[in-house]
Amino acid sequence: MRKFLVILDDSRECLNAMRFAALRASQTGAKVQILSIISPDEFQGWAGVADLMRAEARERIEAHFEVFAKWMRDRQGVDPELVIREGEPVDEILAQISEDQDIGILVLGAGTEGNSPGPLVTQMSRNSGSLPIPITIVPGEMSRDRLEAISKG
Repeated sequence: MRKFLVILDDSRECLNAMRFAALRASQTGAKVQILSIISPDEFQGWAGVADLMRAEARERIEAHFEVFAKWMRDRQGVDPELVIREGEPVDEILAQISEDQDIGILVLGAGTEGNSPGPLVTQMSRNSGSLPIPITIVPGEMSRDRLEAISKG
């Protein structure tokens, strides 16, 4: 079964990437895997409380995930899978793609501020020639109606 891999973070553009992945998965009978990455930078200098901070980060991620998961299940009939990894975002995305052979497409949201597509899109685009799967970049400013219209094709 093919999976759409989408990244869950605190960015605004994440929302359209989630919508697109869920809509396409619903239309094609695929699955959605949501990857959230905990940066090791969050724990530097806090050796004594690192485990507590990791647990709190996981709780935040799981609560954030559940909002998207409920919408996907209720509106699109898609039951997403959550994967939480710890490390540098690009490295962890590449590792996840390598480890899960069912992932068929990486879905990223383009930035909504300024002329930059965002750091993750920029970094992943540099690796796109060597990736074993295609990347779909969803404009962060795309309206919900337009997103729904193009997702059906």
